[in-house]
Amino acid sequence: MNTDPEFLECADCLCLAARRAARSITRAFDRELRPHHIRGTQFSLLVNLELRGPQSIGDLADILGTDRTTLTRNLALLEKQSLVKIRSGDDARARIVSILPKGKGMVARGFPAWRKAQAAVTASLGSEMADSLRRLAQTSSP
Repeated sequence: MNTDPEFLECADCLCLAARRAARSITRAFDRELRPHHIRGTQFSLLVNLELRGPQSIGDLADILGTDRTTLTRNLALLEKQSLVKIRSGDDARARIVSILPKGKGMVARGFPAWRKAQAAVTASLGSEMADSLRRLAQTSSP
């Protein structure tokens, strides 16, 4: 076992703490949304399409802060459930995603569960910490 004091600093690594916190928060949203047969990440994807209208996969990945591979996998599941539609864009390489009526219904039905998870996580973090988390998420670097 290495007890070098410089390495011991890593036990308080913010990167690790943030990743663990993100997984914990995601589980809280997934737990509330499970009865609606949708994950928190998929719900956020649908809400962003509802709010912003059709988006290219690249733009949607940027909005959600996810990589295209993960987004494409989630979109395939949502498309299979007829919640979204993916079509070619003006540029043959671009694909445009839009929410379908069934997806809009999913957002409406899942919103109370999302709101419950949001309130529980905010209560756990505290309003000030929740606001700090939102600010940090909007910046590219601290």
